[in-house]
Amino acid sequence: MVDRGRLLVVAATTHELAPADGWRTLVCGVGPVEAAVATASEIARDRPALVLHVGIAGARRQLALAPGTLVIGSEARYSDLGVRAEWAPSRVMSAPRLVDALQQAIPVALTLPIGTSARVGGTTDCDIEAMEGFAVLRAAALAGVSAIEVRAISNEIEETDRARWHFDVGFAAIQAATPAMVRALLPHL
Repeated sequence: MVDRGRLLVVAATTHELAPADGWRTLVCGVGPVEAAVATASEIARDRPALVLHVGIAGARRQLALAPGTLVIGSEARYSDLGVRAEWAPSRVMSAPRLVDALQQAIPVALTLPIGTSARVGGTTDCDIEAMEGFAVLRAAALAGVSAIEVRAISNEIEETDRARWHFDVGFAAIQAATPAMVRALLPHL
């Protein structure tokens, strides 16, 4: 039997986490700095075999994605740094085996790069934007732990009025999808 406790599910807030059913969870905080520090600390404290990072995200208006649409990250891109790659990386690729497993588990999900920025609208090279993904995946990569990011759309990136964002729909969608994602990832521990 596979030990679900070897899987760490990370989210910025408790609203994005489904109730754990044997797997470990971590609330890493909002933004790339908090996410990197919390994830690296948790990996150092009790090394998981795999990290699943979940949460909500914005999508560019041109994609016309409905709130609750799920997106599997093919890669995480860091948009804030803006330096040459030899000074600091700005991309972490998701392991193809993990992408494949999640595509099979949630076939309605899109698979796209997900940008990370500390500010809303800070990504310029991605159609999906969140605030922690690169930090979580980079911390895992530095520790030699496989990781993948999955987001539920809650808003259009260009929408500045947060009262028009669909937080509850995004939270419900990512929580509902988490158990299936965990089941799909267990063979990869």
